[in-house]
Amino acid sequence: MKIAFLAGALALSTLTAPLAAQAGEAYVLDASHSQIVFTYNHLGFSTGHGMFSGFEGTIDWDKDDPAQSAVEVSFPVRSMLTGWEARFEHFMSPDFFGAADGEMVNFTSTGIEVTGENTAKITGDLTLNGVTKSVVLDATLNQAGDHPMEGKPWAGFDATTTLVRSDYNLGAYAPYVSDEVAVSISVEAMKAD
Repeated sequence: MKIAFLAGALALSTLTAPLAAQAGEAYVLDASHSQIVFTYNHLGFSTGHGMFSGFEGTIDWDKDDPAQSAVEVSFPVRSMLTGWEARFEHFMSPDFFGAADGEMVNFTSTGIEVTGENTAKITGDLTLNGVTKSVVLDATLNQAGDHPMEGKPWAGFDATTTLVRSDYNLGAYAPYVSDEVAVSISVEAMKAD
């Protein structure tokens, strides 16, 4: 499940390509409107869901060369929400994360490939459970412009990816509990003050 957390970080990287026109400007994530949702198959009987929210990150855009833009995101593993306390405790046990209070998931973008007017593939290094792997997010710019209530530049993005739990030494119970975890990310970011 840890992989799903990392995916959230990756989604943030998708912000860099579509906003490249805002070169040299720094954006910060709106923690109240950014979520990472992950899903997995449980024994073929159901689809399990979990979420991370309230995370923070920064995005720097290079208007002259979008490929030089950068994203960094970090959040605590223990910020996961599952909707059931016993499931959360199981995910935090040695069967899965064994996560201490301060353990973080980190994502740092390494490359951006613009694939369309509002789409991009964002590549980055995701560190989860002490393992760093390269991941690719399929990202879409939902909207960019002045926020109607905040009165400053704002942007919203969605992204998806699939992570393999065992790549991060989190493969307990596979294949009965799916090794692949689908990750959906939705974030808002505001121009830094």
